[in-house]
Amino acid sequence: MSAVKKSLVVEQLRRNQMIELLAQGKRMDGRGLLDYRAIKIETGIIPKASGSAKVTIGDTQVIAGVKVETGTPFPDTPDQGLLIVNAELLPLSSPYAEPGPPDEGVIELARVVDRGIRESQMIDVSQLVIKEGEKVYAVFADVSILNTDGNLFDTTSYAVVAALLSAKYTKYEMVDGKLRPTEVKEALPLRTIPVSVTIAKIGDSIVVDPTDEEEAVMDARLTLTTDSNGNICAGQKGEPGTFSFDQMLSGADTSRMKGQEIRNLLKEATGYTG
Repeated sequence: MSAVKKSLVVEQLRRNQMIELLAQGKRMDGRGLLDYRAIKIETGIIPKASGSAKVTIGDTQVIAGVKVETGTPFPDTPDQGLLIVNAELLPLSSPYAEPGPPDEGVIELARVVDRGIRESQMIDVSQLVIKEGEKVYAVFADVSILNTDGNLFDTTSYAVVAALLSAKYTKYEMVDGKLRPTEVKEALPLRTIPVSVTIAKIGDSIVVDPTDEEEAVMDARLTLTTDSNGNICAGQKGEPGTFSFDQMLSGADTSRMKGQEIRNLLKEATGYTG
């Protein structure tokens, strides 16, 4: 992300040190290559939201709020509700973050998170229709990045997923051609729990949950999202480096294994039993 200030000299020195440690199966912070930092998931952070969550991975912190409103469906999908994910990098999240409209890194972040949730079919959008072609429920997920220390893709994804898992929205009904709210509060129609796992390639080594320091020197990045059945439903590759075929297969296996571990944490934190 653009919030990280880079120094070529420092990067190269740190990179050499990292590569030496990685060859021994160690990392700068003492973790193993496939270990995540501590993950903390809190829900109900924003009382006025339909659902909300704050996720902390190491020193990276992200808060997500979900709001469910009524709206008009897209012309090409009149029989489906809407899901829209937006993200912003708060100026206080990093000494190098600058105020203003989202840059391409933040836009990519929102799109990758959106795609992982959408392609997993986490939400059954066909059940968010009030009157086909006219009125549907629109699910807005707004993300604020509070602090950055690497791996914003996973932290943001978990925050949005946790907010969706815990969300409740007001049910509307159509009466005489007009929408009227009811007293009924419903959970979103959910099918699965998508979990993204981000890996970084540094030299010849593969690590998960890269920190800011590791992201500054990584050759390539790969984010894979799996559903509850372990199927890979979305992916995003970043940085100019390449992954070998074996590394891709290993990354897929890692995303399934770690995905299930984190999925259990999301269930425990949100109380979701589906």
